Amino acid sequence: MKNILIGTAFFLLWVPKSFSQGNTEYTGGFKVKFNEDGSKYLRMIAWGQFWAQYNDNVPDDVSTTNLSVRRARFLTFTQLNKKFLILTHFGLNSLNGNNISAVGKEDSSQLFFHDFWGEWQVHKNVAVGTGLHYWNGISRMNNSSTLNFLTLDNNRPSWAVLGLSDQFARHIGVYAKGNIGRLQYRVSFNEAITNTLDASNDPIPNGRAVYRGRELLGSADAGKVIQGYFDYHFLDQESNFLPYKVGTYLGSKRIFNVGAGFLTHRNGTVIANGAGNLEGENVNIFAVDAYYDAPLGEDGSAITAYAVFQNNDYGRNFNLGPYGTGNMVYGHVGYLVSGPADKSRVQPYVSYQTRSIDAIDDNATRLGLGINLFMTGHHSKLTLEYANSKIGSGDNNGVVTLQAQIYL
Repeated sequence: MKNILIGTAFFLLWVPKSFSQGNTEYTGGFKVKFNEDGSKYLRMIAWGQFWAQYNDNVPDDVSTTNLSVRRARFLTFTQLNKKFLILTHFGLNSLNGNNISAVGKEDSSQLFFHDFWGEWQVHKNVAVGTGLHYWNGISRMNNSSTLNFLTLDNNRPSWAVLGLSDQFARHIGVYAKGNIGRLQYRVSFNEAITNTLDASNDPIPNGRAVYRGRELLGSADAGKVIQGYFDYHFLDQESNFLPYKVGTYLGSKRIFNVGAGFLTHRNGTVIANGAGNLEGENVNIFAVDAYYDAPLGEDGSAITAYAVFQNNDYGRNFNLGPYGTGNMVYGHVGYLVSGPADKSRVQPYVSYQTRSIDAIDDNATRLGLGINLFMTGHHSKLTLEYANSKIGSGDNNGVVTLQAQIYL
């Protein structure tokens, strides 16, 4: 594994810097204009992320190397005037040798809607919308764009109810978004899902909470989720035309934001008392975070930094994979090495997560060390990351991932 790391890092650092950065054909994506000034348009974006992974902590009959399609996505949105918009976003995730099907008809092979919403502009600084949407609460990370991560991927516990109250980080509901001066906001009122990732587990007397509130208690008592996120922009103001928060601007902006957000789901989880009777437990998640992204001097170098504290209350001793009742601290920082903006760029980074898990009275940690090679900005890039994770007193698990990304 050491040789793989050294060899791939050498390639990333010394690949010839002959590719362009920020080509004009990528400006705004592929856009079809319906009038001369472009105010009536259809915009289309397609992207793919392709993984090669090495993990030596596997059973003897399992390969240590695997290839997969991490994401295959297509997004389009259109406006015939500034008063309304419709957005569609579909694709698939994590297609690999274990879940791909013989004739492409099984669940993991199928495209599905990630987003589908309509939006109306009701005031200069206020818009409302409805549908399957990504206007999330809690934190910047819970609203991340998958196109321009600083790190290889999102910090999974930040998508705090993925598959628990929503469909792949999206809810069906209504939202409002806008700004008051330099304060941006997004709030939403949503339906919780019935079929959750916790559906195979039943409440055990005096056992942990199970995320099946809508299914076991009914939609009247456990069917709705409310969430919001608010961030103040001290320097350049970011766009909130779409919900997807940028991971790193590569020094093209000077951003410093401080934010706070929440999610609440009444009776979202269920516990069983000593007699086996079911009771609802409220899910409440709260976070505060800060984001900084800015150039360093005039040589093309830049820094990106992010930190978040998140309090997770899923109910009594809830613990399911990356989700658990307790607290989380996460942060990452990246340095864009100096160089001309129209050449390939290198950006090493480090990330760290620690979270307490009440159910095991212990912590989980994850350290990520990585490097990005931007051949044409985020449109064409390679990312190499080594991640080491550990839960409680368990063994360390080290994984090396090489990702190739293209988006147009």
